[in-house]
Amino acid sequence: MMRLKQVGGFLIVALITGGGGASAQAAPAPGGAPAADKGAVVYVAQKCSLCHSLDGKGNAKGPLDGVGLKWSADEIRQWIVTPAEMGAKAQATRKPAMKAFASLPKEDLDALVAFLHAKKKK
Repeated sequence: MMRLKQVGGFLIVALITGGGGASAQAAPAPGGAPAADKGAVVYVAQKCSLCHSLDGKGNAKGPLDGVGLKWSADEIRQWIVTPAEMGAKAQATRKPAMKAFASLPKEDLDALVAFLHAKKKK
C-alpha cells in the first residue's frame, strides 16, 4: 500500500509493507522547492522536536530559535554530525547529550542545515 501526503511543498511517500514496517521518503513537489523547505520535512521526520523547540513548538529545553544567528552553516552541520565534539567546544552541559546524526543522507543533511541556518529570529 502506498500513501501520499503533501507537507510544506513536498510529497511524503509512505510505503507500508505486509510485514508491518513502514518507510518514508521526501520527494520534491512539482515545480521544486528550496532546500530549507525540505529541511523542515527532515526536521519533522527525524523527530528533532523531541529534544529541540522552534517557533514555540517542541521541547523548550533545547531552543533553536535564532540558531542561524549564533552558528554558521558549517557549525550547524558539525552539531548534527559530531555533537559530542561541538558540545565540548561550546562547553555545553545539557543532559542527555545530543546523539549524532552522521548517517543522514547528504541531501537530507544539507537540507536540514539550510533550514536551521535560515532561523535568524529569536
